[in-house]
Amino acid sequence: MKSGAERRTTLFVPESGLSGRVDFRLMETPEEKDSIYLLRYKAYLHGGVTAPCETERVCDHYDDAPNAYITAVYVDGELCSSIRLNVVTPDCRISGSADLFGDILHPRLDRGEVFIDPLRFAALPEKARQFPELAYLTVRLGYMACEHFNADTGLALVRAEHQAFYRRVFLSEVIAEPRSFPGFLPKVALTASDYRAVREKVMTRFPIMRSTAFERQMLFQRADERDVLPRGVVTPFEHPSIVPNS
Repeated sequence: MKSGAERRTTLFVPESGLSGRVDFRLMETPEEKDSIYLLRYKAYLHGGVTAPCETERVCDHYDDAPNAYITAVYVDGELCSSIRLNVVTPDCRISGSADLFGDILHPRLDRGEVFIDPLRFAALPEKARQFPELAYLTVRLGYMACEHFNADTGLALVRAEHQAFYRRVFLSEVIAEPRSFPGFLPKVALTASDYRAVREKVMTRFPIMRSTAFERQMLFQRADERDVLPRGVVTPFEHPSIVPNS
């Protein structure tokens, strides 16, 4: 299996000073995944949302699910943040949100809906301070997945203090009140963004959420699928601004 360093997309953000410095990567090898589990532990311990443990790792069985994509953001070649994306379909319902809020989501899956469930958002504290744009860059990966996998809805399990961010950026709405997620100390509410209904409005206000089909395919191709397209750096997308237009 090839290293994730050979499968990256490059982000062009001139306003932020990060032009040519940011890579998005799909983490697939055991070594790559372990680096993410350690990153999560550092981020969650610092944020007070997980308890100390001897392994200094945070992972769960959803990481190894067939519908899971563990993605990462690198700046200047250094790992900064990560988010796991589970593509939840009527035929593959493995997902933290689908388990925790099954009473809400399974009836919708029965009707044929497709969800992107982005969980395990984590950013190294020092990198988050250094790069204020990091949260936008990381959640962008979930929006790319909504487009790539033709999802109806983008989900998020969100702590109370973060709900305003998701409402402002993705026009998300709380569709279920907070519940306890295993291994995560604060309770989380289930929020949802009707991707097709809000897509153009979100991308107009936050052009950074736009992406090219080539960029998405390069990011979400599995290792055994990568002979179809060449590996390498993807051409920067057209609308790089992080700051909303209105």
